[in-house]
Amino acid sequence: MCTAEWLIARQGIRMLPKDLPQKGLRPPRLTLCILGCLFLFAAPSAQAHPVSQGSMEIVIAPDGVKVTAVVSSEEVLVASAFGAEKDGSPADKVRHHADYLLAHVRIRVDDRLLQGRVVATRGELSGRPEYELEYGPVSGSPRRVNVEQDVLRQIEFAPGNQWEATYLTRVHLAGQAGTQRVLLTYKSALDVDCITFMHKAGGPYQETAAFAAAFVRHGIAHILTGYDHLLFVAALLLAVATLWDLVKVISAFTLAHTITLALGAVDVFRLPSRIVEPMIAASIMFVALQNIFWPGQSRGWSRLAVAFGFGLFHGLGFAGGLLGAMSGARGGGAALAILAFSLGVEIGHQAVVLPLFGALRLLRASIGRKPWHNRFVQRYGSAGISFAGAIYFVAALR
Repeated sequence: MCTAEWLIARQGIRMLPKDLPQKGLRPPRLTLCILGCLFLFAAPSAQAHPVSQGSMEIVIAPDGVKVTAVVSSEEVLVASAFGAEKDGSPADKVRHHADYLLAHVRIRVDDRLLQGRVVATRGELSGRPEYELEYGPVSGSPRRVNVEQDVLRQIEFAPGNQWEATYLTRVHLAGQAGTQRVLLTYKSALDVDCITFMHKAGGPYQETAAFAAAFVRHGIAHILTGYDHLLFVAALLLAVATLWDLVKVISAFTLAHTITLALGAVDVFRLPSRIVEPMIAASIMFVALQNIFWPGQSRGWSRLAVAFGFGLFHGLGFAGGLLGAMSGARGGGAALAILAFSLGVEIGHQAVVLPLFGALRLLRASIGRKPWHNRFVQRYGSAGISFAGAIYFVAALR
């Protein structure tokens, strides 16, 4: 993900009318016209997953709750760009972000909201700032602790698309060896039953199922809010004629992105976002334009090769949504996070692909089975997708 200084000012994107007369511009001319108009409406940036990842260590003690948070520089920059300290020095941004984080992480003990304070601030904006926060006081041993956050949710990345922050969180009870791992998001609050937690297995305690489920949900959300990947899959889908065609092309894409997702997530092989983002945008345009100008090449081995080749770059894009979130996981925990996230990605894909495939079958059946009718759906749908992909491509190069 890029460093977010470009997020300070964004332009709106206007869409062209969809309902063009049947007798007018032919689909290829329509596409060229749309692509020519994108320079009038393109936004200055391209990033479809406005998610910042960090980690937290939470210690629950009889006198209060202590939080050690490690955040990304991107989170600090995004928050400061829309705050009073946007013109301050890097050190000022980090210091003010500690107060911002304190205000947006809320902790309740036995349904009572605790007051918090910043204890220490470490690190620089060029790295990953670290904050120590304390919440209290607590009277007596806590029975239930609830942690929720809405960090960056007040900031709009694009119309209808808000920023968010996620934290791979480890929870301890003071004086106990057990650890609970969860992914804390604005949608999934942390709720700890301290009595149950204390009596779990009498030794190191890790809620493996809950940990995996959190990353499955993270993968699903990454897809359902990642319209760059959805546009690419939709472009592939417009050219398939049978369920077997769909299985083959989606399997090629899945295999490719799974390979690079795993390699990127464990930092074995990565490419900078200035390469990955334009390539993902280019993949959308290429597949959509292939559907329009070279429909004969949109099926068979050539299309499988295209899906696999571009899928490698999409996997690196998926890894960007996973690497930061699993920054506190090691060994088996990292492997579990990768597998669970990959499963969530595929669930998200299928949640979109299968209903869309069914809808296309119904649409084609309703307008007739003539080849011209099928080309009409494929060309005009691909024209809209190529327009969106072109916007991303131009913006990603800036």
